Amino acid sequence: MSDLKAIYESTIIDKLREGGGYVNRHQVPRISKIVINIGLNVNVDRDALNWASDELALITGQRPALTKARVSISNFKLREGMPIGAKVTLRGRRMYEFLDRLINVALPRIRDFRGISPRAFDGRGNYNLGLSEQGIFPEIDPNKIKRTQGMDVTLVTTANTDAEARELLTLFGMPFAKS
Repeated sequence: MSDLKAIYESTIIDKLREGGGYVNRHQVPRISKIVINIGLNVNVDRDALNWASDELALITGQRPALTKARVSISNFKLREGMPIGAKVTLRGRRMYEFLDRLINVALPRIRDFRGISPRAFDGRGNYNLGLSEQGIFPEIDPNKIKRTQGMDVTLVTTANTDAEARELLTLFGMPFAKS
């Protein structure tokens, strides 16, 4: 069992029950999944797509699914169904392991890091985080990076409000910037 999952079950649930007025421990908000997405340029070649999916697989420990264009845009020479990125949905043990590495290893490696934005919630308790490069993860060898590629990380929670989700993520150890 992951350390974060054990911490969640032993301490975070109790702290949220005290402060939130939850009657049942199953009412307490939890992280249900983490979605990591890499979007490539429109004119993507097969090598760049394979490279991006291989790096995403190294970071997450799970094989990514290719994302395809939904509509055709002639100005970008994009046709419907063309592959334009890769994404991974993490749940369970892999989700907690990735969250642990993100909080304790990857985010502190960002240059001039002062915390993540506390305003990136979507209004329904989900948090979106944009990372500018994949080199902050220890699984990626900096000498083998062909080009820096950003990624979007979405933490999907069962919280009803942004305040509940922020409290949950703060208890997990997310380093929010002081507003």
